[in-house]
Amino acid sequence: MGQHWPEGPNADPDAAGERYRADMQASQEAMRNLFRVEMPVAHVGLAIAAIASVVVGAAWSPRTGAIVAGAFAALFVVALAVALLAGSRGWNAARVAYKFTFGWADWITP
Repeated sequence: MGQHWPEGPNADPDAAGERYRADMQASQEAMRNLFRVEMPVAHVGLAIAAIASVVVGAAWSPRTGAIVAGAFAALFVVALAVALLAGSRGWNAARVAYKFTFGWADWITP
């Protein structure tokens, strides 16, 4: 039984495979660019998270502020575990987890 190609019976499977690989590479590059962040931006994210924890702690209760800070700490620990499982080691794993946890500041800073 022959394969049915959207381009018709005269389709070139090699060209279709090459288009697929090129599209996948472009998609993966777009995802890498989306999550690419520099350390100063991550530092800003950490500062915003710390200020938010203090403000929440002052406005509601210190326990609530500690919960907000603990949520960021838990996210960092999970990101660190994933980085270690992915093969990063030492300070590189910590740097990757730090950028992932606090790199969202790149979306809110000019």
